[in-house]
Amino acid sequence: MKLIRELTRIQHERGCLDAETLREIAARENVPLYRLEGLVGFYPHFRRTPAPNVTVRVCCDVTCSLGGCHDLTERLRETVAGRSDITIEEVSCLGRCDSAPAVTINDIPIAPMTLADFDTVTGFLDNLDSLPSDEPSGSSRDWQCDPYTTHAERYGTVRALNDSPDNSLDDLRETCVAHLKDSGLSGMGGAGFPTGLKWELVAAETEPTKYVICNADESEPGTFKDRAILEELPHLVIEGMLLAGLTIGAERGIIFLRHEYARERKSLVAALEAARSAGVLGENAAGSGRAFDIEIFDSPGGYILGEETALLEALEDKRGEPRNKPPYPGTHGLWGKPTLINNVETFALATSIIHHGADWWRDQGVGNSAGLKFTCISGDVTSPGVFEIPMGTSVQELVDLAGGVPDDKPLKAFLPGGASSKFLPADKIDTPLDFDAMKAAGSMLGTGAVIVFAADRDLFAAATNLVSFFRNESCGKCVPCRIGSQRAVELLEEVGAGKTSPAALQTLSGLGETLEQTSLCGLGQVALNPILSMLEHFPDEAPK
Repeated sequence: MKLIRELTRIQHERGCLDAETLREIAARENVPLYRLEGLVGFYPHFRRTPAPNVTVRVCCDVTCSLGGCHDLTERLRETVAGRSDITIEEVSCLGRCDSAPAVTINDIPIAPMTLADFDTVTGFLDNLDSLPSDEPSGSSRDWQCDPYTTHAERYGTVRALNDSPDNSLDDLRETCVAHLKDSGLSGMGGAGFPTGLKWELVAAETEPTKYVICNADESEPGTFKDRAILEELPHLVIEGMLLAGLTIGAERGIIFLRHEYARERKSLVAALEAARSAGVLGENAAGSGRAFDIEIFDSPGGYILGEETALLEALEDKRGEPRNKPPYPGTHGLWGKPTLINNVETFALATSIIHHGADWWRDQGVGNSAGLKFTCISGDVTSPGVFEIPMGTSVQELVDLAGGVPDDKPLKAFLPGGASSKFLPADKIDTPLDFDAMKAAGSMLGTGAVIVFAADRDLFAAATNLVSFFRNESCGKCVPCRIGSQRAVELLEEVGAGKTSPAALQTLSGLGETLEQTSLCGLGQVALNPILSMLEHFPDEAPK
């Protein structure tokens, strides 16, 4: 953590990390220069040369592509042609898919405005002082999962557990694990591992030093629900981490935060300061008699860091390349110690469940489903955004909540769980948003990020965009992912340009099976999901 934080600090001060600066850091920190070079070369947030006065970054991933990002970017480049003080970059997902095509100017998001607000964007370039504030909005919706109606009530769950005369830390541990296991809460970061079981397994480890990590590095196109939770419900995330720390016997928590979430970081910092002032964090965490505090680590960039072991490598000042598993983080995590890793939504919902109990949680769902789900929806809907819905709500109902498809266009397809899930056709629109239901339908709930495609969309182009994202974000450590994803993109681009026969697409099935079975982590295992599912359900969409 020390080296990456120092590199980030120096870059912020000096504008870049040139060769002379790296030699200076290497001498001061007594580390080999090659190690620093390896970090700077791996993480996209680091720069070797100074940035121009104005840097405009435009997302070019799937949702923003639907919003016309490429044409608008070219128009923007033409408008600023000849200005050496401005650089226009097309980048990977900025986490603002509800404001597609998403744009930042000097890392400040202009959302809820988009690049489609063209004259406003160019006006900002002429007057940087007119840029929107990067301060949190300060507004918050009435979230059903939040058990507190006032600021004074916050952290009441952990306080009540500690204040009970009959409760020891062992009792607290048993209570938290029992509520979570009885509720059936699964991890909401995409993998869906049972949360209560994970907490129980790490709690059972006898090693005295343990860690709690919140994975707040959601970087998959179409996924931005954690962003809303961090801004509006940071206290639930903090309390969830505290409950986890007391349950497993950890004294230190770390929030691994994607660097594009600077606005949300401010909400998080304010919430952490308020928690410390209230005695919730610190030497006597919430009156428990145990120390527990939380710090923020700013991600140096890269989708791969959402993979839990790559995240751990970054925290250990290494290149963010996934580890071989087993061993798993629960037994050998950060610095080889037992480590509990959950994502933002999971910690927030754990607080609700421990507060209300498993019966309450089960009652929140519909049909055979239990609980609540934060879902984000983008693409061809009138009002993209984040919605808190009962688990088991159908995709059709979610689309309706988002205002339906614009201009009453028919729906062609949707991705139910973000970029890594499989396309489903319109006749699956009544499928419940639930882990088992989506698996039965032939896809997965994943991160709970629904991307909608209207009837006039080119699904082959969309699938190519998605596979290109995974190719671009591959860490390159394992051969199947590094070479296989590159070959897949080359083939798709050749077929799309008419340079290769569409019959060559038949080879993708075998390539996808190879990546699924031999890639080191989930990135390579799902990299071809978009194109293979598109060809399965929409074979006529392929170029002729």
